[in-house]
Amino acid sequence: MKAAAGARNRALSAEGRDIGELPAVVNPERKATAAANFRFFCETYFAKLFTLAWSDDHLRVIRKIERVVMHSETFAIAMPRASGKTTLCQVAVVWAILTGRHPFVFLIASTQEYALGMLDNIKSHLSANDLLLADYPEAVYPIRCLEGESRRCSGQRYYGRLTHIGWTADEIVMPSIPGSRCSGAVVRVAGITGNIRGAMFIRPDGTSIRPTLAIIDDPQTDQSARSLSQTQERLSIVNGAIAGLAGPGKRTAMIMPCTVIRAGDLADQVLDRGKNPLWQGERTKLIYKFPQNVKLWDEYARIRAESLRSDGDGHEATEFYAANRAGMDEGAEVAWAARHNPDELSAVQHAMNLKLRNEPAFWAEYQNEPLPEKNEHEDEGLLTADQLAGKVNGMKRGAVPIGCNHLTLFVDVHGKLLYWNVCGWEDDFTGYVLDYGAYPDQKRTYFTLREAQRTIMSATKGAGLEGALYAALETVVNEHISREYHRDDGAAMRIGLCLVDANWGTSTDVVYQFCRQSQHSALLLPSHGRFVGAASKPFSEYIRRPGDRVGLNWRIPNVQGKRAVRHVLFDSNYWKSCVHSRLAVAMGDRGCLSLFGREPEAHRLFADHLTAEYRVKTEGRGRVVDEWKLRPTAQDNHWLDGLVGCAVAASVLGVMLPGTGERAAQGRPRVKLSAIQRRRT
Repeated sequence: MKAAAGARNRALSAEGRDIGELPAVVNPERKATAAANFRFFCETYFAKLFTLAWSDDHLRVIRKIERVVMHSETFAIAMPRASGKTTLCQVAVVWAILTGRHPFVFLIASTQEYALGMLDNIKSHLSANDLLLADYPEAVYPIRCLEGESRRCSGQRYYGRLTHIGWTADEIVMPSIPGSRCSGAVVRVAGITGNIRGAMFIRPDGTSIRPTLAIIDDPQTDQSARSLSQTQERLSIVNGAIAGLAGPGKRTAMIMPCTVIRAGDLADQVLDRGKNPLWQGERTKLIYKFPQNVKLWDEYARIRAESLRSDGDGHEATEFYAANRAGMDEGAEVAWAARHNPDELSAVQHAMNLKLRNEPAFWAEYQNEPLPEKNEHEDEGLLTADQLAGKVNGMKRGAVPIGCNHLTLFVDVHGKLLYWNVCGWEDDFTGYVLDYGAYPDQKRTYFTLREAQRTIMSATKGAGLEGALYAALETVVNEHISREYHRDDGAAMRIGLCLVDANWGTSTDVVYQFCRQSQHSALLLPSHGRFVGAASKPFSEYIRRPGDRVGLNWRIPNVQGKRAVRHVLFDSNYWKSCVHSRLAVAMGDRGCLSLFGREPEAHRLFADHLTAEYRVKTEGRGRVVDEWKLRPTAQDNHWLDGLVGCAVAASVLGVMLPGTGERAAQGRPRVKLSAIQRRRT
């Protein structure tokens, strides 16, 4: 009796898990039209989401999304906030899955939490849209049968066969139904820094599928957009791991709805067709031409502000706009005429209200042209990273221009890496960056010291930190000082002086030991950059002792004691200002400092190091000096330190800044014996 009862219960349970016959397709013609037309699919099945008339920008974006899904292209789109770009992309996922064009779609966002929210929206579309149920019963009906209970997935059957449906927090697996275009299709989500590489899904029959469509929705956060290293890391993930999701020999379709947060961030770079033509970037705006009558809008702004300050709702400003609408709209060109709030009369008024509310946010969020960021104390005369990277002179790497008479090397010391610079100098401080790099070589175009993968310790196995540092210095210095550089006229040149940073942590003793014991000791000097602020004692006020060498804001003091190695002390603030002033000199003018090569993009990381600091003019002790500070968003400034060190070395070698009277400061003037005798008498 127990066995019979158990069998009967199992039969009833199995019958309850079987979804039975699928409903018939209500409108096959509508379904067929939607399969070939993404706009029709949006307007028909998602009319509740897209309630306003399309703008020309929307129609252009819809056509691009359709091409990406159909032909596996790549597309990045920046639209004004709340224009529906994310919603369009989520609907595109549903379209791609239901039509069978992509059996595996990967949703990627800036964080895992945001990506899970996108998947929840897609789940809502599939489980609650009655029109989708009517025309796509083979996909939606089994989902409806779950009744929101994901635990029912494991036992769901169709005519006795498991559907293998999946409905978890981070993944959807569409039901396996014979004849269904989306049978066994997968939608998976991840944060951009999460587990993306090598994504794969094994079907019950043993076959594997890989993602063929990736939706990369706003892949950056406010914090990552302001970090150069995070921006490059995420850009590398996009162009590397995500672009290769489909596997060898296959192309991954990619759509990136994004927002430009700051100039040079990930979105700004991807949307730049000059730098990234593959992405076919589209940058739309809320308003393309602003109204011409500035006086009327200034009066509107005054009336609106007065109303809001008096606890009003701004209706007085709307009345003013209604009375002067023709003049106030003159010259304006908006992207989406239907976009405005119920208490506003037009899209022009809506756009101007957003601009008046917060202008920096308006330019970033609605125009996709963020205003340049500026520290309130920052000097405006500094070049940007793009301008610095563009100061290329066309010379080959390591080639010495004909006017150079001096070569200098600087090694910046850190526990993980050594950063080095080689520069050539003419006698008037016209300079050329001949070469630069890091040891060990990171084999990457963009990296940070903190995230270095190949370190000094890994390059010298079995040694402690001091031993590894000594070996690294030996490798870098020997390589460059032993090298013969060739000038344009055929003359062979070698490094005239190498300064080695002795300021980092516990490295001072190692640097001094290396400079004393090296076979190139005659060309080596440890160096110490000193922060000489407005309140500090300037180098010119130090008492010169016997044996000291004194130059332009640098000193080589006479030394005694256990170290017994001459070293250079220099004013780092002064020499950073000096280097930046050389960089600001126009190409072709005397005193200009330029970079090797022809491709500015090759110097992007170098330029980021050079712009990692900004100067603040500070007054103290009766003088005004530049004090250099690290930008909050910057990570590394080591090649800036290296360029400064090369300039100091050039000054030690006798290169003179015009107008500084440096040569007179470097040594005492010669006095004849007869003159001394006359003074005594």
